[in-house]
Amino acid sequence: MKFTTAALAALGLVSSVSAVAVKKRAATDPIVVKGSKFFHKNSGEQFFMKGVAYQTDLSLVDVSELPAGQKFVDPLTDIESCKRDVPLLEALNTNLIRVYAIDTEKSQDACMKLLSDAGIYVIADLSEPGLSVNRDAPAWDHHLYERYTAVIDKLQKYDNVMGFFAGNEVTNNKSNTDASPFVKASVRDMKAYIKEKKYREIPVGYATNDDEFVRDQLADYFNCGPAEESVDFWGYNIYSWCGQSSLKISGWDKRTEEYADYNVPVFFAEYGCNEPSPRKFTEVQALYGDVMSPVFSGGIVYMYFEEANNYGLVSVDKGGKVTKLSDYTALQGQLDDITPKSVKLTSYTPTNTKARACPAQDDNWKAATNLPPKPDQPTCECLRSQLTCVPAANLAEKKYADIFGYICGQLGEGGCDGIATDGTNGIYGSYSMCDAEIRLGWALTKYYESQNSAASACDFERQARVATPTTLNSTCEKMVDAAGGTAGKALEGGSSTSSGKSSTESDKPNAGSCLTPPAGLSTLVILVASFLGMGMIML
Repeated sequence: MKFTTAALAALGLVSSVSAVAVKKRAATDPIVVKGSKFFHKNSGEQFFMKGVAYQTDLSLVDVSELPAGQKFVDPLTDIESCKRDVPLLEALNTNLIRVYAIDTEKSQDACMKLLSDAGIYVIADLSEPGLSVNRDAPAWDHHLYERYTAVIDKLQKYDNVMGFFAGNEVTNNKSNTDASPFVKASVRDMKAYIKEKKYREIPVGYATNDDEFVRDQLADYFNCGPAEESVDFWGYNIYSWCGQSSLKISGWDKRTEEYADYNVPVFFAEYGCNEPSPRKFTEVQALYGDVMSPVFSGGIVYMYFEEANNYGLVSVDKGGKVTKLSDYTALQGQLDDITPKSVKLTSYTPTNTKARACPAQDDNWKAATNLPPKPDQPTCECLRSQLTCVPAANLAEKKYADIFGYICGQLGEGGCDGIATDGTNGIYGSYSMCDAEIRLGWALTKYYESQNSAASACDFERQARVATPTTLNSTCEKMVDAAGGTAGKALEGGSSTSSGKSSTESDKPNAGSCLTPPAGLSTLVILVASFLGMGMIML
């Protein structure tokens, strides 16, 4: 995806971009939250997002060049594309981009510098395809924890990173509200991680969808309870303003009323209905106008690259040539003509300081206020060392649910409590934060030993195999004891399974370091008690 400066000049962008650049200062003044608004920390000016979703389309890249299993491209690691696109974003009057997947193994330095020089901030999703809370089988485990913290570690050094999304439309209708406790736990743990690492205060929030049956409950749920568990901002993906609409027809007047007393910043994390097409973006005047700007901090248009869904502002061919579409020109004109009402940081006194009440459970909403425990990989590794029946090598994870369903059905009520992930009742096993392989190994072991370790009880048509436990040292013994012993226990809401210290602290062992050399076949029985979040499926 190479595009030269000469090609940029051929598009007639060089002189106009330079002129725009003169008007903008570098995005090195961090964005902070005060009450329900964003501000530039140093200048004290209120910040309104004039954003664009910016994620590379896989159809434009050679996927054979990606690491095995990787299903995305981080656009902030592609310097040639950044050189091509940042001037176009700047000329569009963009001051923020949303990036949906960050590659923690590559450098974003060059692109972040280009964006900063152009006055453009970044808000980034912590997840990636294949590593996020699964709405149909929710869990908050150490793989997700490590992924999310790795993104924070990678981006926190850039002054123009203004926030992180801990989830995007995970609960998207009334059938999967039980996934929300797992996302809220990730918000809690990422906020705590930023504080523990003594990083600057980068806010953590969530992006919701516009489902009429649960949108109010979602807004209340992620805002209620202790501040350390609730979101720092609220993103709203909404596409109800289509064509020549209005505040009333689109329902944006109602949304504005509903969020008038919200005590953290609210903005449109995605907007830009494309029916009819091409878009005129008349909604821009409403979003930044006198009615909405006191409540909403702007929004992010979906999206920069043209894909099959026809939401693009520009099209890029496989040779890297970019063409501005009519949507680009329309949005540019609309953003040229806005002046939202603003206040200064020093003169602003929040009036909406009260958090929302947590929503009651009903036919539409079934999410507990109790949250899952913080993932703790060393404890999980200690548990792994005691398993006597484990999944066969290379067993596909999609096979796990059937085995879980059978085993937990055979063990009966309460038999899988130790790995339970019950987001409706707020009951979580002390080992529920372990990864799916360890949780399945726990279930296999419990069933195997309940059958007197008969060889046939650890087979499952060659999907399981017998394993030899190791002897726990004193450190692992303490961790396992804190988790309720090798039997585990059911926790009611976020209880710690260890000493309460972070897994980043120096006295935590590395994975496997708490294990002594194998000491032969142990008679230690694994009585954990849980049911996998990737399951709760007894099909």
